[in-house]
Amino acid sequence: MKKGGLLGFLILLVAVLGLTAAACGGDDDGGGEAASALPSASCGPVRYEGDAEAEWLIASDLPLQGANRSLTTEMADAIEFVLSQRDWKVGDANIGYQSCDDSTAQAGSWDSAKCSSNARAYAENEKLLGLIGTFNSGCAKLVIPVLNRASSGPVAMVSPSNTYPGLTEGGPGTEAGEPDNYYPTGERNYVRVVWNDQFQGAANALYAKELGLTKIFVLNDGETYGIGIANLFVDYAKKQNIQILGNQKWDKKASSYESIASRINASGADAVFLGGIVCNNGGKLVKDLRAGLGNDVTLLGPDGWTPISATIEGAGAAANSMYISQPGIPTDQLTGAGKEFVDDFLAETGKSTVDPYTAYAAQAAEVLLNAIERAGTDERARVAEELFETDIQDGILGDFQIDENGDTTLGTVTFFQVKNGEPTFVKTLTPELSFVEG
Repeated sequence: MKKGGLLGFLILLVAVLGLTAAACGGDDDGGGEAASALPSASCGPVRYEGDAEAEWLIASDLPLQGANRSLTTEMADAIEFVLSQRDWKVGDANIGYQSCDDSTAQAGSWDSAKCSSNARAYAENEKLLGLIGTFNSGCAKLVIPVLNRASSGPVAMVSPSNTYPGLTEGGPGTEAGEPDNYYPTGERNYVRVVWNDQFQGAANALYAKELGLTKIFVLNDGETYGIGIANLFVDYAKKQNIQILGNQKWDKKASSYESIASRINASGADAVFLGGIVCNNGGKLVKDLRAGLGNDVTLLGPDGWTPISATIEGAGAAANSMYISQPGIPTDQLTGAGKEFVDDFLAETGKSTVDPYTAYAAQAAEVLLNAIERAGTDERARVAEELFETDIQDGILGDFQIDENGDTTLGTVTFFQVKNGEPTFVKTLTPELSFVEG
């Protein structure tokens, strides 16, 4: 081959290789390489409807099996809805979404082994910019430290529903070493958009006083959340001079709770506070309590008994007259961006109602996406740092900030009562900070 011909051939070869490289990988105009999906054993397929390919991921970690399934799948839909409203982009980055399950069919709720394996997958996937979850505080205790010590830096985590105080601060209702033992790097990577149980426990005690209750027996389900909220209710109830007649665990695997009902009946209690979650055989517990105590003893439960539809389904008519609290305000009382979200989400899904925690899931997604926008995608640890710069004005849940511990400055608790098989709004209550911390 002649010298000129050889030179021409080499130029042509370089051009062809350049085109091949551009076709196989990202170029300056097309962004980075496509994100690798999280394992299908726990996570659904990547949801993405934007241009080109999803370069980065966010995920949610929720129990998608069991009594809470209708609620948690709606929460996942809300997260996807928020991302789709942003056209699957944050700044110039294309963001996909995966909905992951931390439950098992056998447990019917979150599972510790599943939470731990999911956490490892999140930490190892460097295309994952942040996690929305968990739903249950016990699962969060397992996930937070794994994400905190991820090799590429702490992974941002925003919970729409964890209320156990010890995840973010010490004090009433927490255990020794909390919350520092969840942050082995010394850097915080976890925040939540829901009040912690110090406020919910206080609100329940204040409302019990309003109802004229004076002698209360407390039950807990033995889990992190249940023990925590039960102990907090006891502390705040005593401040209201309410007599606590007992604080006993119920066995979620029991076939009958008649003996517990008999003990409560003998104590002379005028109310029972149920610290725990409905998934832990709550329907059977309420049925047996109502059968053994009659209708004159008041039943009160915190947000572990939501969705209230699950409590009603499990307990049937026995749930009537039960009071159930939930952090925040009802979705039909949201204004501004909150009302707009509810209206648009209902129109999109064809549903007639939106659960309060669905709005919290949407707000958690907004907080995470805003942090990603401020931090960029160069270092995912910066996303975690930006969570603590959150200052929301006219958000889905209203105006609020995230404090240095990772807690929201929102403070309202809503009370519902089951009447004729339906949850009925009763009132909202905002405990004074001096009462909560005093």
